[in-house]
Amino acid sequence: MKIITWNVNGIRAALGKGLKDWMLSQSPDVFCLQEIKARPEQLTPEQQDFPGYTALWNPAERPGYSGVATFHNGGALPQAFGLDEARFDIEGRVIRTRHPGFLLYNIYFPNGQRGQERVEYKLDFYARLLEQCRVLLAQGENIIITGDFNTAHRPMDLKNPNENETTSGFLPEERAWVQKFLENGFVDAFRYLYPERVQYTWWTYRMAARQRNIGWRIDYFLVSEKLVERVRDVLIHDDVTGSDHCPVTLVLE
Repeated sequence: MKIITWNVNGIRAALGKGLKDWMLSQSPDVFCLQEIKARPEQLTPEQQDFPGYTALWNPAERPGYSGVATFHNGGALPQAFGLDEARFDIEGRVIRTRHPGFLLYNIYFPNGQRGQERVEYKLDFYARLLEQCRVLLAQGENIIITGDFNTAHRPMDLKNPNENETTSGFLPEERAWVQKFLENGFVDAFRYLYPERVQYTWWTYRMAARQRNIGWRIDYFLVSEKLVERVRDVLIHDDVTGSDHCPVTLVLE
């Protein structure tokens, strides 16, 4: 089974840069998009048509902002759109689907770079998600969380950790929340397979950062511990352009 995640930084722009052709060439079972910045009715019928896939949309109430979409090839059942908390759900950040053997969260985590209020909002979002996941794990569910976490967990997950210690995305309190997930039944699938590999998933558009590979790894697959034995690979497609993020693939047995 193949699951792909990609923050496309605007689905309409990404479609103009080959998003659909690339996705179809990969033939994933599930394709999770974040930061779609559009409602489905803003797309043309051709733009909405992904042959062989059913689309689930959770756009933000605010136009041109946030939003997630999950495309699946028929093997998913929608479970939830949001975290059952209005202040998070108006921003269209979560789709949860049920698949044979696990629940899948497609998430666009908040960005805290607009000030301390948004940092606190982001931390509260992490807390609410973990609270929900703890309940599900206690009920015997297996869970995969994927998407743009907007946080680099360890110093090796960004090019310049020392210069970014006071930057949202690498604040100690943000990194601590990623660690809390790992201490509560989840495994970072990429780091589990490749403990020393340095590879990034996001580059600022400024200062030719991508060409110089000055990046951050902030797009993840966290899998619950019972699913780890099914993980066969995690591929970071850092050669694929079309967004300031690149796609990441999880391959499950």
